[in-house]
Amino acid sequence: MEVTANATVSVDDARRRQRAKERLYVLCQTLGWSLFTVMELASTLAMPNFDNDRSRSDQLSALIMMVTMGLLMTHFFRLLMARWSWKQMNWRFLAPRILLAAVVGSLLWNGLGCAYTRGLLREAWSPKYSFPLLFLISWFYGFTLMAAWLCLYFFYHLFERLNRSEIERFQLMTSVKEAELRALKSQVNPHFIFNSLNSLRALIGEDPARARQAVTQLANLLRYSLQSGQLETVPFEDELRVVNDYLALEQVRHEERLRLRLDVAPDTLQLPVPPMLLQTLVENAIKYGISPRPEGGEIAIVARREGSVLRLQVTNPGEMAPNGGSSSTGVGLQNAAERLRLIFGAGASLRLRSDAPARVVAEAVIPLSAGA
Repeated sequence: MEVTANATVSVDDARRRQRAKERLYVLCQTLGWSLFTVMELASTLAMPNFDNDRSRSDQLSALIMMVTMGLLMTHFFRLLMARWSWKQMNWRFLAPRILLAAVVGSLLWNGLGCAYTRGLLREAWSPKYSFPLLFLISWFYGFTLMAAWLCLYFFYHLFERLNRSEIERFQLMTSVKEAELRALKSQVNPHFIFNSLNSLRALIGEDPARARQAVTQLANLLRYSLQSGQLETVPFEDELRVVNDYLALEQVRHEERLRLRLDVAPDTLQLPVPPMLLQTLVENAIKYGISPRPEGGEIAIVARREGSVLRLQVTNPGEMAPNGGSSSTGVGLQNAAERLRLIFGAGASLRLRSDAPARVVAEAVIPLSAGA
């Protein structure tokens, strides 16, 4: 089961936005080519060279054909640009493609127009102007129209992309702040403090040295939770260190019921991860895999770099529910999954799955940059 925050709402919103964009595209195409038709029609009717009804009807027929071909060609441009991912390019790579598309489009548009008017309608060229000059003028006019259409189309998508990036940036800032508060609440909540202090009180008389160590570990945990809230990512080594402190404090309470197995590749220690991600997975594993079981169990932390991704796995004893979930409410994991998506993009994921009849695995996949 893949954990996502408000997945159904997000899909519905994406569909609504896509439908709205399609309606806007149809509206702009209709209005733009209608305006072009009206302007050309007014120019055609105002010309003084119409001395009979046949020449007038032929000219109007040619205009309708040219408008239809222009509409179809620009729509075909849109399909090709989507297929070739032009909308994701920057202007340095996009500008020559726009010019080339406008050149080719205008040649094709005017070539079809000449074939229609001179081939099907049998119109003769005016003796005042040579064919190359007239075709060059028509081509330049068509090139201007095609280039203007392409630029307007890309200006719209550029503005949309910038607007979407700005929205995602604010979402990320909000998510990071919310994650900071959630992490603070999950670590410094009254139950955790109460349990830790009770364990420390028992240790003071039984094992003063271990009590001092536990106080240091608690201080490290609180300090990290405060400092990491200002960061988007931290080295995995830092996250692993604070999780070790967290587990040490939990072992004071659970004693032999909580066992830990670490399988961490050395090349993962400096890779970037969101702060509190691993701690969220471990806390979820203890809360729903260790605490409810009288015999306790083993928490396993596995970290591997696989090509261009970092794969983190936290395994705990337990059973998946019949609906594919676990006994966990999933809120903490949903928040972590949303934070992963906002920081690392669509390539990041967080999944909860059953790995064996009595074992549950929380797996985070984090894309790495080229230089990581």
